[in-house]
Amino acid sequence: MAEDSSSKKPLKSVDFAPVVASGADSGSVSVELSSRRTGMSFQRTRMSADRTLMSVIRTSLSLISFGFTIYQFFEHLRESSIVTGGHAARNFGATLVWLGVAMIAVGIAFHVQFMLELRKTRRELAEEGLIHAQSRFPPSYTLSVAILLLLVGIAAIFSVQFHTGPLG
Repeated sequence: MAEDSSSKKPLKSVDFAPVVASGADSGSVSVELSSRRTGMSFQRTRMSADRTLMSVIRTSLSLISFGFTIYQFFEHLRESSIVTGGHAARNFGATLVWLGVAMIAVGIAFHVQFMLELRKTRRELAEEGLIHAQSRFPPSYTLSVAILLLLVGIAAIFSVQFHTGPLG
């Protein structure tokens, strides 16, 4: 027997062939199978949304870290009097940090909006009896990481704009 990871109750392994052979309505079996497939499709859609947010995290992390590195590199060159200008490169680095933070903020907003709509649709289908909706929607760890990255990005912006922090 398989187990449902959210409730740790054993799931029944159902063989529909004897049910159909005994004269049961094949339409009810078809509806049951369809309900189960639809329920699983919600889980696949949720995982797909998490993968999309992970790609936003990857890209925004690259922008934030690369921008911060460029900014700090040219700031140290300017402080060492190796380069007298360098404002354009430092501004480019700061712009990359801002772009990375904006991207993660929009990604979080899109993810939250999508997940709320997905939960609403799932709840409506469950109320209509079209799906079982026995498995729960656990919190998204990807969303937690995205929020942490947003906070790190905001700290990088403060460091760049106001010359604060350990490197400022």
